[in-house]
Amino acid sequence: MQIILLHPRFTQAKSLTLTKRHIAMGMAFFFASVLACAVLLTYLACVAASSYKLPILSEMLANAGQDDAGKSNQHVKENLAVMAVKLGEMQAQLTRLDALGERVQGLAGVKPEAFNFKEKPGRGGSEPTDGQELTMPGFQQMLEEMNKDVESRGDYMNVVETSLMSLKIKSRLLPTIQPVNGSYNASGFGARFDPFTGRRSVHEGIDFPASTGTAIVSAAGGVVIAAEYHHDYGNMLDIDHGNDIVTRYAHASRLHVNVGDIIKRGQQIAEVGSTGRSTGAHLHFEVRVKGVAQDPHKFLLAGASQAKAIELAGK
Repeated sequence: MQIILLHPRFTQAKSLTLTKRHIAMGMAFFFASVLACAVLLTYLACVAASSYKLPILSEMLANAGQDDAGKSNQHVKENLAVMAVKLGEMQAQLTRLDALGERVQGLAGVKPEAFNFKEKPGRGGSEPTDGQELTMPGFQQMLEEMNKDVESRGDYMNVVETSLMSLKIKSRLLPTIQPVNGSYNASGFGARFDPFTGRRSVHEGIDFPASTGTAIVSAAGGVVIAAEYHHDYGNMLDIDHGNDIVTRYAHASRLHVNVGDIIKRGQQIAEVGSTGRSTGAHLHFEVRVKGVAQDPHKFLLAGASQAKAIELAGK
């Protein structure tokens, strides 16, 4: 585009050539000027509204602020509602843990009154019509109460775990596992007639009839203190389980452990035989406490009862 300029002062006509670039720059400058004027007018209007307290502009600004605050409050309420639902689910899970603790505390020997949780399992009811909306301070208080509940249950579970661990250790050191897989009605503990002399005598153990070579396992964990041949007991093992408790396994055909060996509960230690003063293949099993023979049947019954209780608690 070419523009010709004429003026009396000019000795000759002048021309000005405008390219597309010049036109684009002019349009950009024009729109920038308009935008700057609009921003300036808006700023002046806001200043005037705050300085001169113009009712219309003040009301417009207040409405805009209220809309933003309303949207923010609504967002907060929605998030609080979602978090409250999650908190309720956590409380329900804690109630289930309480029920589990009540089932286990009997096995652990913990008295129920030692940990008395007031929460009752199961929650519900009709939807409230006049309930108050949850606020942030209220939600914070609920979280603090939940934290206390979790800490209390954590202490409770620690006590139960410690008690169960102690019982587990003690049970592994008590001769409560039957040493052979079979019955033991051949000869019980106490007074009987001696099979060789026919005289009345005291039988200090119980006999498990089994075929030669049947595995003999340790009734509890301990340390071998005797592994030898005895003229009455034949091939014999004595295992010390601590707390002055010793078990004896007699008339074995073979011994698989030596003095000083550490034995695990249920580990094979020998094989059934008929060595020593014996009328046939069997295991003679004794339990001695402080050197005094005790009825092994009591220990084996205690082990069977404990295993049954643990099985029932797991269901």
